Amino acid sequence: MRLDGLSLPFRSFSLFGLWPVTWEMQIRHEERQAERERIAQDLHDTVLQDFYSVSLQLQTVLDQLPANLPSKLRLFRILEILGGITEGVRRALRGLPSPPAGSDDLPQEFSRIGQQLSTERTDFRVITSGSIRQLHPLVREDVYRIGREALVNAFRHAQAAHIEVDFEYGARRFRLVVRDDGCGIDPEVAHGGREGHLGLRGMRERAERLGAKLQVRSRAGAGTEIELLLPNHIAFDGGNK
Repeated sequence: MRLDGLSLPFRSFSLFGLWPVTWEMQIRHEERQAERERIAQDLHDTVLQDFYSVSLQLQTVLDQLPANLPSKLRLFRILEILGGITEGVRRALRGLPSPPAGSDDLPQEFSRIGQQLSTERTDFRVITSGSIRQLHPLVREDVYRIGREALVNAFRHAQAAHIEVDFEYGARRFRLVVRDDGCGIDPEVAHGGREGHLGLRGMRERAERLGAKLQVRSRAGAGTEIELLLPNHIAFDGGNK
């Protein structure tokens, strides 16, 4: 393909045939990088420094507790989670996607997140069907953030006995489902999100930006299922794999 005398090595196109998928990805990458640079200094001067301060104070408390105290292990786990949050902020400041570069196994990454969040009252598992494949880096970032938001919300709000994350690497599509058997979501909240909160609204905006389909199925007392669907030509490296 040539444009104004320039050779453009684009190999895959969107469903509408107007914009090369790889071109769209590059444009979005540049937009996100500019936004990150705009907020990076404020994050460093405020949020990151606060996290470091809390971590140091928690570590001081742990050092003073008896080694055989049952709650000490729980506090160590909280400190580890806080360390992971701090590292996530540091990655954002460096303009790197989450999860960490090189961690291409999303089921394994979500297993780790679930283990951090789970309690004795909740049974958690990750299900995978099909051969795990590497998502396009920018697609992977949004898929990770959508799935993580859904999973955190399930642990935080659902009061569920069972929570699971289901990854499907199909012949034509990639599918991610987060489901629980908890208290459900109010229909108005499921449709438009909670006022003053960016969770569901942010998930929908990310899905729309990807060209993905996001569905929220929930009934009071009957649990919640959040499903993300992506065609393979978008999901897997612009269709080049």
